[in-house]
Parts: sequence; structure tokens; C-alpha cells
Amino acid sequence: MMDKPSTTSLLRTKSDQLVEAISAAMGGGTKSSPMNGDVAGGGGGSETLSRKSSRRLTGASPGRSGGGRNNTHIRKSRSAQLKFDLDEVSSGAALSRASSASLGLSFSFTGFTVPSDEIADMKPFSDDDDIAEDIEAGTRKMKIQAEPTLPIYLKFTEVCYKVVIKGVTSTREKEILTGISGSVDPGEVLAMMGPSGSGKTTLLSLLGGRVKEPTGGSITYNEQPYSKHLKSRIGFVTQDDILFPHLTVRETLTYAARLRLPKKLTKEEKQKRAIDVIYELGLERCQDTMIGGSFVRGVSGGERKRVCIGNEIIINPSLLFLDEPTSGLDSTTALRTVEILHDIAEAGKTVITTIHQPSSRLFHKFDKLILLGKGSLLYFGKASEAMDYFSTIGCTPLISMNPAEFLLDLANGNLNDVSVPSELEDKVQIGNSDTETRNGKPSPAIVHEYLVEAYETRVAESEKKKLLAPMMIDEELKSKVVTSKREWGASWWTQYSILFWRGLKERRHDYFSWLRITQVVATAVILGMLWWQSGGDSPKHMQEQAGLLFFIAVFWGFFPVFTAIFTFPQERAMLNKERSADMYRLSAYFLARTTSDIPLDLILPVLFILVVYFMAGLKHDVCAFFLTVLTTFLCIVAAQGLGLAIGATLMDLKKATTLASVTVMTFMLAGGYFVKEVPVFISWLRYLSYNYQTYKLLLKVQYKEKNDWVDGIKVGNGVKEVSTLLAMVFGYRLLAYISLRRMKLHSGA
Repeated sequence: MMDKPSTTSLLRTKSDQLVEAISAAMGGGTKSSPMNGDVAGGGGGSETLSRKSSRRLTGASPGRSGGGRNNTHIRKSRSAQLKFDLDEVSSGAALSRASSASLGLSFSFTGFTVPSDEIADMKPFSDDDDIAEDIEAGTRKMKIQAEPTLPIYLKFTEVCYKVVIKGVTSTREKEILTGISGSVDPGEVLAMMGPSGSGKTTLLSLLGGRVKEPTGGSITYNEQPYSKHLKSRIGFVTQDDILFPHLTVRETLTYAARLRLPKKLTKEEKQKRAIDVIYELGLERCQDTMIGGSFVRGVSGGERKRVCIGNEIIINPSLLFLDEPTSGLDSTTALRTVEILHDIAEAGKTVITTIHQPSSRLFHKFDKLILLGKGSLLYFGKASEAMDYFSTIGCTPLISMNPAEFLLDLANGNLNDVSVPSELEDKVQIGNSDTETRNGKPSPAIVHEYLVEAYETRVAESEKKKLLAPMMIDEELKSKVVTSKREWGASWWTQYSILFWRGLKERRHDYFSWLRITQVVATAVILGMLWWQSGGDSPKHMQEQAGLLFFIAVFWGFFPVFTAIFTFPQERAMLNKERSADMYRLSAYFLARTTSDIPLDLILPVLFILVVYFMAGLKHDVCAFFLTVLTTFLCIVAAQGLGLAIGATLMDLKKATTLASVTVMTFMLAGGYFVKEVPVFISWLRYLSYNYQTYKLLLKVQYKEKNDWVDGIKVGNGVKEVSTLLAMVFGYRLLAYISLRRMKLHSGA
């Protein structure tokens, strides 16, 4: 610790030498004056050194005038604000950064350099300046990546949307949106506000191409209609955080990068992009933490929301849509999230977000504002001019209040603590009971009607003229929007591989939970004790063991069905989200999802057979043991297929479990153990029952050499049974795939 003053002096000396060299090379600038006084030791001296060096270089730059008074106009870059810790100062890396700070250079992780001439456009220089910090994560805020992106100018005119509500006896149309117009340009953040049910999410989904075309009006992107090619240029953050709970932050973003980024990038480049996004969003402290969910501890709500944003900005989108990104967050974390959106917009992207009830600080961060009420447009324009507009129509707050709170009160028709326009006062004084409430204020319906009418008469026409005027957009920008070629981020095999390993990592926690292991092992031990060494050649012993074999066929035909039923209904939201973004082909997902379950599903049955087989004294033969295991595997995969088909077809857990219960019970009863002689008109059920086919195969493995008939069932060569089970394995899965193909994506996806 004794060498702090000398280290600081060394920094000063190196910095001064570099500054003098640069000043001499530039020429024509004002001579830099020597630094007065010695630099105090420790962190403060380091900071003073950085500041004075920055001043000296700025004075020596061409076009800049020196002098003490002009120092108040000097700007500095983020690198010139660096405060070094005592330990960092003594290192070579700190010395290098100090020299960079003195030279007025700004280095980011992307490798871009800010020229010294542009430093004046940055943050004002003052002694109170500090590096912006991530308040929640406690780490330095890094600039959102500024790679070139296709600028997209979004315009929407007279957008209307209706839905058909089917009743028991009739159907009716409900209007969700009525004549909504607006626009947003690259570099701007458009906020949509309004009470619940006002149509914010519907409008956002329409603009983002997540629902079918509007029933009226037009939406254009660079003066072109929506096309599927735009999917790769649009990021859409849903209101619900749809993430896999058992994956870490790094794994989540890495898988997204590998699936969504262009094929031309290597695997290493895609992984680096994911790491860059982690640092940009301040997630480095929790990058190895699981996301978490309802029953799994994980990252905080703010971190989870930033992961969702990272999933979308990782593709460097031109348009970014967010549905209530600050809901459920405290005011500080919400402000941090909105600041991230501003950084994204500053990089030339177009950002549109819905917001529920922002704080006053958040409200002033937005460039443009749309205020909706009951599906109608109450205001569109600059957010900073919203209060002035409503004051011109006679609505001003009587007390100090948050502008967002004031606007939401108006959208709800609530005029408490708000001045009543003279036109509405006249209606109240008339005394019409339909327009008056108990406190003498106009009813919400009348207030809403007045606000809609005021906007249409005062603002709407002029705004529509602006929107209808053609934009001067380069033809190349238009052509890039309408290109019809679909580009996948990875080949089919790469998609399958990524999804397979992602599925294994996500579901291994469920498959190897202590509850499931205990269930399987306990059942096996009980069976082993009940049929303890029951082997024998007599018909009585064979009949007793036949009961055990039938139970094995039923247990491993029942267990996988009710596990597989939940597969697609539980992942429906994730499937909708990822398919809407064109992350992968449905065939790659389906095959990866069904095959990644197989290794996990086959480990516990092996453990089960190991316990039961030797405790019950089944046939002591290596070939017989492995054939028993193989037969059980075949039963499990066939039962899985049935569960997948039921779940994918119905996509409703209550209906699916009901149908599966009836089906499994029917197959069990037709399995050949309870009823020996099945009536002819229903005998076909046996051939659809995988329990029956598995039971016959198990009997063949154990008793083929002893007897052709066991427990009233003829034991054949097993070819027909194996063929039937294989047909079920592929047939049920084909039905599941067709059902997924026919499934419509939800609007909120």
C-alpha cells in the first residue's frame, strides 16, 4: 500500500507525455498548460488526473478554444469517467485504460472507437458525474449493440378489429378497435396506454403480425404491407415471461442465438453474441442461475424480464414490440427496463410498447404516446405534449398528479380532481339522469364520447393527412421488406440437435426427482415381495406369474400415457412464441421433443425390471432378461405415442386426462387377463390394446419353451405383436404431428 503515490505519479507522467505528443502532432491548437499541483494519492488522485488530461486534450483539439471559462462546455466520454480501484491502479490494464481516458478514446466490447471530435456530443463534464450503473444488478451499464439494421417506418391508418363471439343460440360481433391511426419512426419509443380491456395488446399484436390482418384500415412497414419475411426483423416480448424454468440465463440466450441468428455465423460467433447481450443487459451476475418458476427458485422479476428482452434483441431486430414490460416490477427496476428500451431505440430501431401505469419518470421517457379508451383513440402525438392537448379541451388536473395517472383517469371517464369542460358542465346542469352521476360529474360514457369527439374534430384530420402523405423512402428499403424468401437460422439437423439437448437439460430435473424414483422403486419392491421367488413349471406357478407380467404391462402402459399427455399442452405457450418468431421447423421440434424423452423414460424401467425380475424369480436367462426389458421399452414408447396424440389433439388438460383415463381403462380390460372370451362384436379392441400385445410378448419370453398356452392365451412367435406395437409407436406420433400442424397460433404468442 506504500506505493500508491508513486503509481499515481506514474499514471500522470505517462498520460502527460501522451497528451503532449498528440497536441504537438495536431498543431494549430492552443498549447496545453502544465498541471498545477501534485495529484493526491488513491482513487481521488486518479480521478483528478483523468479529468485534467481530458481537459488538456480537448483544448488541443482542432476547432476547440482553450481557456478556463470554456471548460464548462467540455464534454467527456464514458471512458474518461472511469474511477479505478486501488488494486486496479497498480495493474498494467488500469494504466492502459487511464491512457485511453486521457486521449479521449471510448472502447466498447464490440470494438468500435469514438473519435475525439465526437466526444463533445456526449455527457456534460462535471465533478458529480458517475458511470451509469445497473441499480438492480450493481454493475456498469453497457451500451446496447449498435450494429447496422434495416430502418423500418411503421404507419397504421384507421385500424379496426372485430371478433366473433359464439353463443349458445346466436353469434355476435364485438368491436375491439375502432379507427386507430398513428406512426413511429426508427429511433423512437412509442408507448400505448389505456385501462384494462381498451385494446392495447390487440393493437400491439396486429402491428407485430401476431394475429390475422385487421378487419379494417391498413398497416405498412416502409410503405409495404406485412410479409412473413418480416418475422426475422421483428422482436416480440409477450406480457407473460415464457421461459424454461430449469435452464440458466446463459443457456436460454445461447440456445436462442444458435436457433435465430443467420447460418453464416459460426457457433462460436453466436455464443459470443449471447454473452454480449448478457453484459449489455446487466445480467452477468446471474448468467449461471436458473430462470426459475412457480416451484423453482431462480432469478428476480426484473432479471427475468431482461432475459425476455434479450431473447428478442439478440437477433438485432428492426422492430421491437413489448407487451407491458414493466408490469410487476418496482419503480426503479421499471425505470432501468425503459432505459434499456431507449438504448435499443437509439441504435436505429423502432420500439413499440404497451404500458399499464407508469411513474412520472417513466412517462417522460417516451417519445410518442397513444391513449386508448374502449377501443377508440383518445390521443396520438408526442408524449410531452399530451397534457397541453387535454388542457386545450378543458381537462386539467386540479391537484398535482402523475401525468400517466391523469390520462388513465380520463380514459376511464373519471373526472375526480379534474376540471370539467364547459360542454360537459352544461349537460350536467340540464339534470338528465342518464348523463349525471351521484357526485354531479358526467358519467364515464359521456366523458368517453366527449374525448373521442374532441380528438376527431381537433387533431385526427391533420394527423391522417400526415399519415396519408407518401414517405420519401429508398426503393431498396421497400424491397427488403417484401422479400418473400424465408431464411432459417440453422439447418434442419442443427435445429433438431439443439432442441434435443435443450429438452434433455430442461426435463432431467423432472424425470429424476426423488418423488418419481421413490414411486418406481417402492412399486418394484412391493411387487418383488408379493411374488417372491414364484417361478416354477407347474400351471399354478405360471398362472400366478402371469398376473405379475400383466401388471408390468399395465403399469408401464399407464405411467407414460399420463406423463406424455402434459407435453404439448404445457409447452403450447412456448411453442406459439417460438414458432411465431420462426425459430425452427415444426418437424424438427416434434422429433426432438419426442426423442429427447426416450432416454429419460427408459432409465427408470431398467431399474424397475432389475428389482422385480430377480426378486420374483422370473426365467434365469440373459436373453430372456433383455427381451423382457426390450418388450417393456416397446410398451412405454407405444403408450407415450398415445399420450402425445391425445394431448396434441385436445390441447386441454382436463379433456385430455378424461379421455386418457377411459382409453387406458378400456385397453386394460381388453388386455386378456380379466376376460378370456371377448364377444366377437368387440373383439377388435384387443388388437388396439398395447397392454394385450405386451402381455402376450412377456408370456412368450417366459414360457414359450414350456407351453404354447398360458392362462388361456396362445403364445405365438411374437412377430404380429411386435409389428402391432411398432405400428402404434409411429401411428400415434403421426397423429400428434398432424394435430400440431393444424393448431392455430395464439395471438399472444
